[in-house]
Amino acid sequence: MTTTLSPTGARRVFLVLTTTRWLPVGFVVGLFALIARERGLSVEQITLYMTAQGIMVFLLELPTSGFADVLGRKPVLLVAGVVNVLAGFAYLFAHSFWQFAVAAGLMGVYRALDSGPLEAWYVDTVHDREPGADVHRAMSAQGVLVGVGLGGGALVSGGLVAWHPVHGSSALLLPIQVFVTLCVVHLVATAVLLRETPRSDARLRARLGSSVRETPMVVRDGLGMLGRNRALLGLVLVEAFWVTGMTAYETFMPLRLSELLGSEARAGAWMGPAAAGGWALFSVGSWLGGRAADRLGLVPAAALGRVLNGLGALCMGLVFGPAALVAAYLVTYTLHGAASPAYAGLLHREASSRNRATILSMSSLAMQAGGAVAGPLLGLLAARTSIATAMVVAGAVSTLGVVCFLPAWRVRRRGVDVEDAPAVPSQA
Repeated sequence: MTTTLSPTGARRVFLVLTTTRWLPVGFVVGLFALIARERGLSVEQITLYMTAQGIMVFLLELPTSGFADVLGRKPVLLVAGVVNVLAGFAYLFAHSFWQFAVAAGLMGVYRALDSGPLEAWYVDTVHDREPGADVHRAMSAQGVLVGVGLGGGALVSGGLVAWHPVHGSSALLLPIQVFVTLCVVHLVATAVLLRETPRSDARLRARLGSSVRETPMVVRDGLGMLGRNRALLGLVLVEAFWVTGMTAYETFMPLRLSELLGSEARAGAWMGPAAAGGWALFSVGSWLGGRAADRLGLVPAAALGRVLNGLGALCMGLVFGPAALVAAYLVTYTLHGAASPAYAGLLHREASSRNRATILSMSSLAMQAGGAVAGPLLGLLAARTSIATAMVVAGAVSTLGVVCFLPAWRVRRRGVDVEDAPAVPSQA
């Protein structure tokens, strides 16, 4: 594949679009759960409606990534941006369980479309000019910007909730409105900045027809890789465990905070600074994770980061008081960032240009499917016991995912580190 951008130019676009992609999310960290609670949904209903997102990702992740690998990254990212805006509007006007489920389902469609194409575009752009060039430092820089964008958005969001200038509506509503506006900005930025050479000179209809024919083969090849490559299979399965721990610090954290503070609005005001601090420390953790990968190797750094992240989630369920909960949350998010660069590097080492977006999407698929199963079960546990108990269980299960790194570790022990091993070729 050829491209009109140099590796330096592609890196610049990659990091700018990473920022515009994640800054809006900072404005709604924890708020979708809080506004659902404020509008009358129970903890069980909240964890259940959120499964709509995982279900849609499960159904669409691999087909949409196949389109991205065959048709091109930019068209898929543009469609994703439109769906994201629609999902934001759906959350704005949702009041019942089913309305929230529709909003979550739209967000799942967006996540399926958005998962992988931007990273795949950047890596393929670099490898087109510099074959085999390492990309984990760019992934580390991406993690830093994700943290900065999310943290900055969350900090402003908390200020907006505390300010509450429109007293006739919920204090949680304004940040969601800002989220929708910034999603439109990201859509425009993607259309303007991302340049990609078309996969063919045929007309769009012909390209779509080709995509329909080739996508099943791309998906088949990606799934076949899991059967042939145990290291890759283990890396994908790690996500199913990791997302269980994520439930503790993404879904249960704001609900537990509102429980301790006695108000969803007060929890929303606290969540802004807490999330800002968490994502700022995520950036620090991401930087440290890149250095740890250089020093320890990708496999040990990724495994250690995921274990410590799970233990952090477990500790969040053991603390008492809102201040202690926020402190544990900050530590957990630091560890969340530290695990990501090495893990991303491992995945990219197992991919080729033809199937890179598919492999990234398989990883995301495992995470979303795991969340769709774990979320309702943890919600049921929280309803029968307590939110704190569910957080402890989520963190404990997350740490068990370290066993999924064993195949990659065995490859490393044989003297050929995974990051130096050739990717399993896809079959045409």
